[in-house]
Amino acid sequence: MGVIGVQLVVTMVMASVLQKIIPHYSLARWLLCNGSLYWYQHPSEDELRTLAGKQQLKGKSKKDRKYNGHIENKPLTIPKDIDLHLETKTVTEVDTLALHYFPEYQWLVDFTVAATIVYLITEAYYSLMGPSQEMNISIVWCMLVLAFAVKVLFSLTTHYFKVEDGGERSVCVTFGFFFFVKAMAILIVTENYLEFGLETGFTNFSESAVQFLQKQGLESQGPMSKLTFKLFLAVLCSLIGAFLTFPGLRLAQMHLDALSQTRETLTQFLLHINFLSPLLMVLLWVKPITKDYILNPPLGKESVAL
Repeated sequence: MGVIGVQLVVTMVMASVLQKIIPHYSLARWLLCNGSLYWYQHPSEDELRTLAGKQQLKGKSKKDRKYNGHIENKPLTIPKDIDLHLETKTVTEVDTLALHYFPEYQWLVDFTVAATIVYLITEAYYSLMGPSQEMNISIVWCMLVLAFAVKVLFSLTTHYFKVEDGGERSVCVTFGFFFFVKAMAILIVTENYLEFGLETGFTNFSESAVQFLQKQGLESQGPMSKLTFKLFLAVLCSLIGAFLTFPGLRLAQMHLDALSQTRETLTQFLLHINFLSPLLMVLLWVKPITKDYILNPPLGKESVAL
């Protein structure tokens, strides 16, 4: 029997890759700086004056006005129909230094890639060797990915709550209550329609907890009731929904912008599939759709009642 298991070796190797190789060959940085993204350089004031046909100011003009003892120039007005062509430049690594949350984005993407590789190797190891006395360490990697993602979303949401005059705070709170009510309504649905596995999971967890407490000499009916468990899940779902409010709105705006700049039918179809893919994944939890129409399709031979 080896002192160090296969899963521990894979974890140590991937940790070394994250520490030594990923900072130099980052997938997240390549996605932004591979030359496919551009930014538009803002024109200078002199260029705007030239295009608008206005003379450039030299020194202080007589038209300057005084306000509270300070000399202030009148705002420059530019017509909307000027022939302005913005200069485009590709996004480079230097440009990413000024981006907010770029280190968090880079770490999250790179760590997700590493966790995916660990998960695939671990699943292949379990399929070939079939160990029964080892813990699946890929679950820990997946939980860490979720924890880092929630942390980044929490950091983004805190900025909206720091704004005093804006309505972002009210929007987050409103969507949080909306998702709380929606989660409570979904948790009421029985397992015959939504195959979450909560009933079986909660029962196994309660039995294991009771057995553990009995071995310790403690008498207990379980760690919590089923209602408390579902209430905790609803609160967790409401928090995640509030965190995803503004990222979801931003994703919808990006989807509309991408559609407005695309004329090819195939590209528009792929954009729609990309936008609706989360909904398609959620529909897989619906038991009649998954069990009756996907795993056992009738193919017109028989009718399946929902």
